[in-house]
Amino acid sequence: MPSRMLVEVDGREVELSNLDKVLYPSAGFTKAEVIDYYTRVAPALLPHLRGRPLTRIRYPNGVAGQGFFEKNAPSGKPGWVRTETLPVPNSTHGRETIDFVVVDDLPTLVWIANIASLELHTPQWRIGADPDLLVVDLDPGEPAGLRECAAVAVLVRDRLGDDGIACYPKTSGKKGMQLCCPVAGTQNSEIISGYAKRVAEELARTVPGGITAKMAKQLRPGKIFIDWSQNAAFKTTVAPYSLRALSLPTASAPLSWGEVESFAIGSATAHQLSPSEVLARLESDGDLLAALLSPGPEVPAR
Repeated sequence: MPSRMLVEVDGREVELSNLDKVLYPSAGFTKAEVIDYYTRVAPALLPHLRGRPLTRIRYPNGVAGQGFFEKNAPSGKPGWVRTETLPVPNSTHGRETIDFVVVDDLPTLVWIANIASLELHTPQWRIGADPDLLVVDLDPGEPAGLRECAAVAVLVRDRLGDDGIACYPKTSGKKGMQLCCPVAGTQNSEIISGYAKRVAEELARTVPGGITAKMAKQLRPGKIFIDWSQNAAFKTTVAPYSLRALSLPTASAPLSWGEVESFAIGSATAHQLSPSEVLARLESDGDLLAALLSPGPEVPAR
């Protein structure tokens, strides 16, 4: 296989390189397979990325090597890649603005996959707009795991449902789960984050032995941390269908509530999903997170 080759993707020329390079050594999963996965999952993934500034976690030498976060558009990007210059308050690099890549189309997705952007993270808002998503991140403290996350997810679903807010679950692709909730897009991140915090604290009071709403890691063993802070304007969450950089390839995968309930009671084995499992489920079930693409209700302000 040549080390570099030009391919046409939806009318754009994209240069691919080192396709046989193994990025997940424990699975022998190559860069070509990463690009193939992102190409095949693109019809479901792209609508969740469009209009959102993208943070990438790149692993040029594979997951066994050093990875790094990248927000700024890299030098040498194709001229047709969309970028947006956005303010970045409190940047650790002292920058006032960053030129973010925005993945609106398949050529851009293939390009970022080719530069070993394994993980794709986005904020809860689209450029120029208030948040259209509320995210509840469920992070298990050992020995709690995905099963315990599923049980808490059901509690969160029912509590948010009391306020007319619908939740759609997905695995994180690592240890836990996230619940994604479409909201109206008419309230700022402070209101959304404040509401999520109130709900998290309420549930922690209700189930103090199994839930915490506090970030201190010493409080987490055996509990599920409901991370309400993911709704802050500067925070990002792993995108639906994104790969994760573990020893074996997994992806952040949508779940049905029937699956979540089965995980919670132990009638099905709770596990993170592989790329092939995600693609098979997408073919049979479609995008279980499609409802996130339409506005939801406003959250209670108090």
